[in-house]
Amino acid sequence: MPIGAPAQRWMLPCFLGLDQSWVWAYYMRMAVTTVKSTYALDVETVRALEDMARRWRTSKSEALRRAIRAAAAQAAPEALEAIQALDALQESLRLTRTRAETWEREARTERRASSRRREPRK
Repeated sequence: MPIGAPAQRWMLPCFLGLDQSWVWAYYMRMAVTTVKSTYALDVETVRALEDMARRWRTSKSEALRRAIRAAAAQAAPEALEAIQALDALQESLRLTRTRAETWEREARTERRASSRRREPRK
């Protein structure tokens, strides 16, 4: 069977003395979905991104991905703490649905009364 035959075509880089993983690297790992985006960054931020990429020996895109993932991992507990604080506050007020709806109506009435524009009620 000649080298160009389908059964042996994958071996061609080896016969030519080429590193097969370099020639057909896209076969060696799974595809990663990416979304191309454009952002406006100030000069200082771009320099910091370039420094990070150089230090980590990676692309600026990968450095940005790592920085965003690290920031997201740190932000998650704070968001949870804020929700827990709100839950505790509402519980301490013994806020029921009826009391909340009453407060909402009263607040809306006060805002409309103090508004400079007199808008019809919706």
